[in-house]
Amino acid sequence: MNELLVRQIRAAAGRYLSAGAERGEIDRRRAAGRRFPDDDDRLQLRAARLVEQHEVPGQVLLATSPEESGPRLAERIIGATNDLQSVNFLARGLRAAACVARIWYSTGGPVQPQATGFLVGPSLLLTNHHVFPDAATAAGAFAEFGAEMGIDNDLPVHTTRFTPDPDTLFLTDEHLDFTLVVMRPGGDGRPPGQIFGHLGLIAAEGKLVVGDPVNVIGHPDGRLKEIAIRENRFTQRFDDFLQYETDTEPGNSGSPVFNDQWEAVGLHHSGVPAHDDSGTVLNLQGLPWQPEQGLAQIKWIANEGVRISVILARLGALTTNDTQRAVLAQLGAGSGLGSAPTMRTGVPAPRAPVATVPGAESVALTGAAGRPDAFGGRVRLVFIHGRSQQGQDPAQLRRMWAAGLNSGLTLAGLPTVDPQDVWFPFYGDRLVEVMESALPVEAPLSPSARGLYEQLLDEAARRAGMPAAGQVAVTENIWDHVVGTVHEPLGWIAAHTGVDRLVIRAAFRDVAAYLDRDDTRVAVLDQVLAGLPWSGPVVLVAHSLGTVVAMDLLTRLGPQLPVAGLITVGSPLGMDTVYSRLRAGGAHLPPIAGPWFNAWCPTDPVAIGCPLADDWSGLGAECAVANPHDRAHDIGAYLAHREVATAIGRLLG
Repeated sequence: MNELLVRQIRAAAGRYLSAGAERGEIDRRRAAGRRFPDDDDRLQLRAARLVEQHEVPGQVLLATSPEESGPRLAERIIGATNDLQSVNFLARGLRAAACVARIWYSTGGPVQPQATGFLVGPSLLLTNHHVFPDAATAAGAFAEFGAEMGIDNDLPVHTTRFTPDPDTLFLTDEHLDFTLVVMRPGGDGRPPGQIFGHLGLIAAEGKLVVGDPVNVIGHPDGRLKEIAIRENRFTQRFDDFLQYETDTEPGNSGSPVFNDQWEAVGLHHSGVPAHDDSGTVLNLQGLPWQPEQGLAQIKWIANEGVRISVILARLGALTTNDTQRAVLAQLGAGSGLGSAPTMRTGVPAPRAPVATVPGAESVALTGAAGRPDAFGGRVRLVFIHGRSQQGQDPAQLRRMWAAGLNSGLTLAGLPTVDPQDVWFPFYGDRLVEVMESALPVEAPLSPSARGLYEQLLDEAARRAGMPAAGQVAVTENIWDHVVGTVHEPLGWIAAHTGVDRLVIRAAFRDVAAYLDRDDTRVAVLDQVLAGLPWSGPVVLVAHSLGTVVAMDLLTRLGPQLPVAGLITVGSPLGMDTVYSRLRAGGAHLPPIAGPWFNAWCPTDPVAIGCPLADDWSGLGAECAVANPHDRAHDIGAYLAHREVATAIGRLLG
């Protein structure tokens, strides 16, 4: 028996066993009358997505009463899309089913139907790692399309076979149990997706809540194509996986898992077996199961799939060459991988600075200075930190930044850096000090800063896909109510990115405070200037609020400190609320700066205005990276990416 599959089955049992407390909370909510017992933010994001996509009957919105709000309103909207379906539900399902193929290969004997796969691009097939664990297995297989019963239960008249081309692209991950492989074109030169269509993968949240039905299309036990649409409910969400109650069989490995709008939400990979308290898998007789008994003897209690959004994030983090990135662009804009990093040329040469730096030497140095002979004396590396660093040790922060960068430099095959060679100007305490002295104790922000903060949240939510009121054809009063309850900006951003509300609130609060008052801005810039090296050239690496500080800093540097390059990560500079208030007066790089590279994570709420290329001039290159779910805005995670470290290492070289 496939050892990889056995490991996946046991891992699924372990996840189920570890989530007993969460299932208890879900059961408590269901007993209290919650039809969709998910978190409130998830419910609101799901309802908003359904409204935005015109999936909700207009009568439901028109019948909304003023008393309905929050989860109650969200459940009403979600329920309306589950109770009755438009007749096009069937046509859309048939369209999705056409992309699904039966996979044949040999496991030592004759070639047989073994699993399922589905097209996610004109020539891209997605299936499980335990189906195609290596390129050699894929090279010896073929995918059969059209293997399904006819409308009158007649056998298929014609099926079409396509073979994988793993030499062009073969990306796989054992933990997430997925493999993405290119398919060769057919005899007429067309890739399979031009004939059978393909599914668009969507990285955004809001596609599913606990209690929603899920639909699975595949080839169970190698049979002709079948669909599971009865007694099927999404029951539990994990960081990387989904578990659900749906009838499947071993041949369903590699099947797409859909919501009722036929959006792919998961890649089915395993059943969840019954198990005892120690996690031992049980057979149909309630005794410990052994692999030699076969999968048919396992007592199954649920099923499990890999989250599509997690697969996309992992694909974004894999190291790929130019040819592979061009192939991945087939996944489309919704995947976050639909285009290669945007490159611009013709960065203007440095010329006279906009302003000089009077009196910066009078500010006390609070950061950590680097060694003047570092990097052969050719260049100085400067880290400019972000928000919420008050009370921290600058030397310890510098070591943490350097550790992340050294991870990325190692991946890139470039020399690592000694933390003591890096300059780390520190303004964290100064920022809090000037904010508290400028604001009343009883108010967290001044009225003008509060307005700016709300403007930032509103713009971030809109950039994250929150629809405007005019996008839905209902009466204005009713839609105002829907917007007020389902589309609250902070909740939308939190649900879209998976980042805690408090983290988002604090991040945008500090950006607003910095941009609102010129005396705050001057105090921060003076503090940073005091911690810079006294001669250049310098390479500036900035994170979060520090990218805004760095952009303002460029307007105050004199010719004695030329900038060899600028690297920004996790930046809010893509928001017009931010760049319109910069000292440079807009979205253009001050001419003193050298080449500029920007990196952003699609689930980082602070970088939600990225990519920058559409708005900014002077940008040399940028790319999207996939940070871990719980570290979407983390500086160490950003610097550990090969692309980011390479941009820095080449400037130091």
